[in-house]
Amino acid sequence: MPGMGNSLRAAALLAFVVLSILVSLLISSVQQFGARISHFSNTTVGGDEGEFASLRGALIYQLNERRKEIIPLLLPDDDDHDETMLSVESRHLDYTLWKEITHGTRKAHMDEMDCDSLVDMQAVEILGSGYTKLVVKVNLAGGQPVALKLVNDQGIDMGKCVEDFKDPQGCRELVSYKLKKEIVLLQRLQHPNVIKLKGHCAGDPGGRGGEGGRFTVILEQGNPLQMIQLLQSPWEDRFRVCLDLVRLLHFLSQSPLGSVALLDFQPRQFVTVSGELKLTDLDDASAEETPCQTDTDCTLQFPHRNFTLPCSARGVCEGLSEKRNIYNAYRYFFTYLLPHQAPPGLTHLVDHIMNSTGELKADINQTLKAFEHILLLYKSGLHLDNLPPSIIRDYTVMRGMGTSGNVEYRCWPSYSQLGCVLSVHSAREAAYICNSHSQCNSFTLTGQKTWTGRLLASFRSSFSHLVPDGMSEVYVKKTKAPETSTL
Repeated sequence: MPGMGNSLRAAALLAFVVLSILVSLLISSVQQFGARISHFSNTTVGGDEGEFASLRGALIYQLNERRKEIIPLLLPDDDDHDETMLSVESRHLDYTLWKEITHGTRKAHMDEMDCDSLVDMQAVEILGSGYTKLVVKVNLAGGQPVALKLVNDQGIDMGKCVEDFKDPQGCRELVSYKLKKEIVLLQRLQHPNVIKLKGHCAGDPGGRGGEGGRFTVILEQGNPLQMIQLLQSPWEDRFRVCLDLVRLLHFLSQSPLGSVALLDFQPRQFVTVSGELKLTDLDDASAEETPCQTDTDCTLQFPHRNFTLPCSARGVCEGLSEKRNIYNAYRYFFTYLLPHQAPPGLTHLVDHIMNSTGELKADINQTLKAFEHILLLYKSGLHLDNLPPSIIRDYTVMRGMGTSGNVEYRCWPSYSQLGCVLSVHSAREAAYICNSHSQCNSFTLTGQKTWTGRLLASFRSSFSHLVPDGMSEVYVKKTKAPETSTL
């Protein structure tokens, strides 16, 4: 079959190309930054030494500035040192953590992966690329899938740096500071809804390379958030994404670094791991407070709305980061995921959340409390109190039985594309749903549960036989008399 042979050859070629990129990015040996500068200087023929010295100084200045950006992220919580002590402490913390990050010494006391963990890895696919970073999915030697973040040599940041400073390897080190900053943030902002840092590689396998080595961040593997797919999902799954997001923002509002704002707040910054939402891109997170003199200095500007917050007595915009995060959650997530097909007994509570977050009338504590209240009602079935208990009497139940020869019909949104599978709190709610579908004559509870603990119910028009199934219960409208299979 020539077509299949061509496909296999194409797949093999693609795998080879991707692996070649990874090998080039991860395994190549490089020299220390000072040695690279010396080598560049020695190979410059007829060049302007004064111009080169100026470029070298400018690049070193930029490297030092990037290091200074990270220093505040290393300070202990509630640090009350004066300015002099802060300078001394900063130098100490900078040296200590820099050794750990650039030479991979964290593994010894944190049981993290390092460069040796990447030996014999297999590239699977490139998950994405941006101005600064390349994200690649790989399988490690033991088969474990992880995501790798590396400097994107073809990215805009690298291109502009090389154009300005004429030193590709020095620029790779400069651009890699975003990855190093992200490692620090991942260490300081550990939370169930933040992607887990598994380790990093600072050079070649074995940890060689130091600050001049190729730098790679090793993360747990997640699935990119697909908003179009999510919009077609059951309300329960959409609510979960919003709840996870609010829990994350609640943590960020009082994190070890203070109140943290996500400056690049987009769905593409998130992934899901086993259905749980996780923030995966932290290099644009900021814990800096906005100084102000008057309230007009504390204006949040969005494409269709502006909000003015108070300037506090200590001269900072109070709650600016928290409010920014809440409104971005509203406009990128809540608007699309929360209201549509919310359970009738919860719509008034969902509407309240939409109004309070869309107008920034609630803080993150109040918003989280509102979400947790909805979750409690939804899991407990208290929002179904208006359903008549007698509704289940219209059905005959056969416990320990399943069905065969099913005639399915589709409903939306369903957990199955081939039929109508919905989550229910109990058989009573399933009977209510079946009564509302003109095609429905029976439903089955299999014991399968969703993340909230609710049951999955399969609805159908008819079936041919009942068959033994110790995990299932079949409910049939009393107008239909099923036959038990003798097989």
